[in-house]
Amino acid sequence: QVQLVESGGGLVQAGGSLRLSCAVSGSIFSINVMGWYRQAPGKQRDLVAAITRIGSTNYADSVKGRFTISRDNAKNTVYLQMNSLKLEDTAVYYCNVKRFDGTQFWGQGTQVTVSS
Repeated sequence: QVQLVESGGGLVQAGGSLRLSCAVSGSIFSINVMGWYRQAPGKQRDLVAAITRIGSTNYADSVKGRFTISRDNAKNTVYLQMNSLKLEDTAVYYCNVKRFDGTQFWGQGTQVTVSS
């Protein structure tokens, strides 16, 4: 099994910044992709950003240029730096990891609330 512990969510004013962290432990061998998803009330869970083991990244169009995903393989941690936050970024953010065999694991979620 794999355990994911997220931190860094909270309340921030529009235009502000937050940094999310997700520490991964357990059977961490063969983890390929680490990423962040978000889910706003009444909406589906969507990909925000993802990064492969070798550092290739993918971002949702809505966050390009504002969010940056990074990972520290030595610490088994993935980060999401969120700048220029907008009201529409308000959601529960979930950490996700995928193994090379396709199995995936989710964190418990952390609330990000952007106020005007």
